Amino acid sequence: MAALKFLVLTLLVLQRSPVVSDELDEEMCLHMQEREEMLNREVTRLLRDLDQKTQEQNNPEHSGFAWGALLFPALQQWKVQAIAGFQVLFYMLLWWFMKSNREPGHSSHEEDLSNNRDQVEEQQEQQQEEEYDSDEVGRFLDEHIQWPAEDLIEDGDTVKSIVQALVLVFQNITLEGFQPVLKLPIGVGSAFEGWSHREEDIVYRLFVPLSPPNGHTFHLELVDTEGEKMERNFRIHVKLMCTCASKPQEILCFLHHPEEELRRNQKPSLLESQVFCTGSYLDVNKTARWFYQLVRASWVILPQSAIWRLKMLPFDRSCKFQMKRNNASPLTVELMFGVQQGKSNIFVGNQSAEGIFTPSTTWLETYAVAEIKFFSHIAEKAHRDSFHLKCLQICSCSLVGTGVSSYIMKTVVMHLLTIISISRWRRKHFLLRLQDIMRFLHSCLEDKCLNHFFLGNKNLPAEIKLPLDFPMAEPLNLFQHLEQDPDAHAEALRNFRVLHERFTRLLIFGR
Repeated sequence: MAALKFLVLTLLVLQRSPVVSDELDEEMCLHMQEREEMLNREVTRLLRDLDQKTQEQNNPEHSGFAWGALLFPALQQWKVQAIAGFQVLFYMLLWWFMKSNREPGHSSHEEDLSNNRDQVEEQQEQQQEEEYDSDEVGRFLDEHIQWPAEDLIEDGDTVKSIVQALVLVFQNITLEGFQPVLKLPIGVGSAFEGWSHREEDIVYRLFVPLSPPNGHTFHLELVDTEGEKMERNFRIHVKLMCTCASKPQEILCFLHHPEEELRRNQKPSLLESQVFCTGSYLDVNKTARWFYQLVRASWVILPQSAIWRLKMLPFDRSCKFQMKRNNASPLTVELMFGVQQGKSNIFVGNQSAEGIFTPSTTWLETYAVAEIKFFSHIAEKAHRDSFHLKCLQICSCSLVGTGVSSYIMKTVVMHLLTIISISRWRRKHFLLRLQDIMRFLHSCLEDKCLNHFFLGNKNLPAEIKLPLDFPMAEPLNLFQHLEQDPDAHAEALRNFRVLHERFTRLLIFGR
């Protein structure tokens, strides 16, 4: 009866939606209306039969046989209702999402969502709650969708503790030389943010900040990208600094002590060894090779090596390996590294631009640490049943082959988290927030404009520390390529329709 109640209530909600858009296919409308009428007739008859059964059960003249005679056809009817109900639910959800992206006025998506959002939703939800329990719909969707990687937190904690132990070993090994100084790793990326769109693609990424050794400094030099604004590239210039005035004088000054004395009493400088540098610039590939060798050599020292088996993976600009225990699936780990910009949460790191050759002395600006800090800030304010991460997760499950990256989807959700109060991301708001995400993405694609979340954004939480030039910088358009290529824009809109259909099926069938 509870399942039947949910089906009836869900259909009532969907039936009270606004009139179907004229652009919707007439055949689909007729098909949906026929399904609705059939279902209403069948549900009414079933409820009438059940009411009659209840009355006759209370009549002492009726035997248990009469009860069974009514119950059996009712149960048979339930099977028919379930199949028909889910078919109607599928068509209604498909219409709902198609209509939400065809409504006029989507071009000013941020303004539309921010203007009186809370007030409008409170009125809307107050009206809905008089007709159905919205949390029941959210609970149903939560239970029937197959969420990937439910054990992200536990596995992430395990990986982080092992990598922290590795870094401590690295620090002890490198005490006497002049290698980059390693700080404790920071878990970044979807696995540590609490969501991952596909279980088979889970990679536990940890970012290891680097600082210069004694007698050295790192200077970040912005590389001219010849008009390309999609990424900000840097080179890390390694320079020697005078240590003559340091008290106590821990090292000989590389600038002012005789070369013979330096050669006899002190290890080579970071520049002289050329283990990390090409010329006077820190080299990404050489640094990754150094990490690779350290992991392989240090693993046997760890107590965890008695339980976990290590498999090193091919590397280029980062160090990757897998950890496997008994018959469990292996955990893939990637060590990222880079240099902090001042005292901010923005770094230059070793990742490369997708599909573009990146010189080994070029480091790309990375916002991974700022992103994990943003999600931590949201988690502190969120209700215990907040669904913002599951909204991001489910919206990312259908992205393969659509041309929309998980980073684009994450940027959309991060923008909405600053526009819509976190109190309105609970389970009972699940469908509303999913609609907002798809509408926002569609509007951005139509406008060929999705602003970068950090660069030029003045609405960030104060807890996130940015370089001084960030708030005043010109907003960076992640869809700039769509402005320059009409064919790419048309293809992006076609791909969105594919994404839309996949997303609707995912809501209905749970996978």
